[in-house]
Amino acid sequence: MADENNEPEVDGEETPQSSAAGGSGAGGSSSRVLIMAFVGVIVLLETAMFFFLVPSAEDVSALAEAKLIKSVQELDVESAEQATDENKPIEFQLGRYGEIFSPHDTVKNYRVEIDIYGLILTKNEEKMKEQFVEKEGRLRNAIRRKIRNSSMEELNENNHGMLERRILTECNHLLSEDMLLGVGFKAYQLIEQ
Repeated sequence: MADENNEPEVDGEETPQSSAAGGSGAGGSSSRVLIMAFVGVIVLLETAMFFFLVPSAEDVSALAEAKLIKSVQELDVESAEQATDENKPIEFQLGRYGEIFSPHDTVKNYRVEIDIYGLILTKNEEKMKEQFVEKEGRLRNAIRRKIRNSSMEELNENNHGMLERRILTECNHLLSEDMLLGVGFKAYQLIEQ
């Protein structure tokens, strides 16, 4: 007997086509069912993972908004700290001065030893260093002149405010802009000669 493919059939031997057709009975259908069940389980697992693990559009937008708000707040804090640091007053050393002179309202000679500092903003520190190097001689001369032209009342230890104000005004006048916020004395001695 001949197959549809016109191949003769040998007794007891199966052709490759007949073994595939014969094997597709009970054993072949169970393997197909297992493969379909496996694929179905994978599809169900992927669907469940997508449903439970992937956030919804609302969750994604809420999370993005929270991250944006947090980053903006951190930037605000950093900029506020930087602005605070830039506007923080620091001391700038204007020098030590020792002058022997006779105040115009007395006949005696006095010696004044002063260590002067100026208050400047942190952001102006570099400009102040440059200008102090450039104009140090003029600044020192102006401070000495203010000390020598002071009266005994201004030089008394209880009344430094007027002398400080006069030195501050003169120094800011010599600088290109008013960088000094104030001046003070680290050390002050008035000694009669």
